[in-house]
Amino acid sequence: MSKRIVVTGAAGFLGSHLVKELISEGNRVIGIDNFLTGKAGNLAQINNKHFIFLNLDVCSGDLQDHPLLNAVDEIYHLASPASPKSYQANPIKTVMVNTLGTENMLKLAKKHDAKVVYTSTSEVYGDPKETPQTETYRGNVNTWGPRACYDESKRLGEVLCYLYNTLYGVKVKVARIFNTYSAGLANDDGRVISNFVTEALTGKDITVHGDGTQTRSFCYVSDTIRGLRQLMETDEATGQIINIGSPDEITILDLAKKIKSLTNSRSKIAFQPLPLDDPLTRRPDITKAGVILNWSPTVSLEKGLKATIQAYQNKL
Repeated sequence: MSKRIVVTGAAGFLGSHLVKELISEGNRVIGIDNFLTGKAGNLAQINNKHFIFLNLDVCSGDLQDHPLLNAVDEIYHLASPASPKSYQANPIKTVMVNTLGTENMLKLAKKHDAKVVYTSTSEVYGDPKETPQTETYRGNVNTWGPRACYDESKRLGEVLCYLYNTLYGVKVKVARIFNTYSAGLANDDGRVISNFVTEALTGKDITVHGDGTQTRSFCYVSDTIRGLRQLMETDEATGQIINIGSPDEITILDLAKKIKSLTNSRSKIAFQPLPLDDPLTRRPDITKAGVILNWSPTVSLEKGLKATIQAYQNKL
């Protein structure tokens, strides 16, 4: 049975993947994006009568009464700048989309009794003092720094989800997404894998910040999308926060070496100072995702990197 589904941030990296998958299954999808960081090209190949695109800001006061946003079954709220490069370039708008924009989506869900998945982030853990990070860990976040616009607004978005769930019974689920990548991530995105692959393929120095001992856990986009969809479809997840990411941790220096090897690159590895508040470790505990969603990643880092490298080679 087809559903009427809203996807905010539809022209973004995750949003465009999700839109294409939902349409392919016969759902009626309404994509919303204002192109702050999303790219029209991500949706350019969609030519389907079941897809409607609205060039709208999710913070808009007119959104609730839009005639195309009636009888909504599900809302995936993905809208927000997501890479440090993009949210630090748009800090106030980042705060607004994750707070005012999130409340707008929750109001829409309340009005139509729709289910909501809110995409939060591993950044709510800040620079964690415990690892792996479980959903009950309250984090170590600096409210007075260049990353705070994203970290803290995502945390406040979670509070709004909690309030709309407990006060009004809105069927909301929160995904804390860890680093996601794929062949579809723009090579000027500013995130570490897109940077490293582009540098390696073009023969530039592979730029590692700090000494490279900081860690990340990388999840291929198809696994992340599957996690979000299983979250939406699982009633037991209502009112829950669940980590979506790979538990396989790698140091940034080892990642640079792996990409250099896979690309047969002659690039040198160069070191730059570590940016302020850059987390030193990042690794999800995904026990809860396994128990409630029966979800875990299936694409290995090696396999995902090879696909990403191949796509970037084709682009270049």
